[in-house]
Amino acid sequence: MWGIIATWRMALEGVTESASALAAGKPVASAVVDAVAAVEDFPYYKSVGYGGLPTENGEVELDAAYMDGDTLAFGAVGNLVDIANPVRVAQALSRQRYNSLLVGQGAREWALSQGFSDKTMLTDRAMQHYRKRCRETLDKGLSPYNGHDTVGIIGLDKQGSMSVATSTSGLFMKKRGRIGDSPIIGSGFYCDSETGAATATGVGEDLMKGCTSYEIVRRMALGMTPQQAADSVVFELEDKLMSRFGRVGDLSVVCMNNRGEFGAATNIKTFSFVVATARQPLTVFRTERLREKTHYQAVDDDWMQAYATRIRAPIEEQP
Repeated sequence: MWGIIATWRMALEGVTESASALAAGKPVASAVVDAVAAVEDFPYYKSVGYGGLPTENGEVELDAAYMDGDTLAFGAVGNLVDIANPVRVAQALSRQRYNSLLVGQGAREWALSQGFSDKTMLTDRAMQHYRKRCRETLDKGLSPYNGHDTVGIIGLDKQGSMSVATSTSGLFMKKRGRIGDSPIIGSGFYCDSETGAATATGVGEDLMKGCTSYEIVRRMALGMTPQQAADSVVFELEDKLMSRFGRVGDLSVVCMNNRGEFGAATNIKTFSFVVATARQPLTVFRTERLREKTHYQAVDDDWMQAYATRIRAPIEEQP
């Protein structure tokens, strides 16, 4: 048995390569990290890695994490500036006994000391998006805080080992130094090869309030299917935040158990994910929420074409 599942359509190309590697018996650690790195490297994805949207002061601060489900070792970085492939830095930190979560200048200094590449991560296209979004939000007195699509990828290899990795540039126009759920163990990700793994995307400030990924894995360990665990955690957290806090942001998750069974849940209208297992051919699904249960169906060619056109479309600049 093997399997791989990822948040969002943007993971498709990386998942395609890694699914082939897992099917061939390759180890899961390299499969999930390589798949995330492929998303980080693609400049048209404006919420992850190279080309990610900047903070309010115009700087790209990146968060990433990696967890080994066999040992429970993890590594994570937050507010990492101008280092290529933060997910690879996170994986390297998972091999450290201490100092496995580094942020800001300390994370950058450690990455450089380990030979990771210094790379300007802010692109001209990202700055065009930045100016356009400012006109659409700040200039009109609206909140700029949307655009927060984390890539999270879970893998299971034929040896029964599991891993999870995440990467994001975080909220658009976030404050300098802001960290969301993505590099926080138990919230943005959690993995235990004896049970399964989960990873989240959405508004980190809300996802962290439910320790979302750990709670999904805990419920799978108690006997829930991945889909039951995902739905129950997302919808219970949504209800709790609405009753206690009065509002709730985007909450989306994917998960997989150690038998390759998977689940996905969301409280938003449009969420997509990519999955491939020994039993499930590589597929991009889009979700729909119906009566406290998330339903999903495979996307069609028109949806895929519209997606490709949208992310590559020129950005209209005002004179």
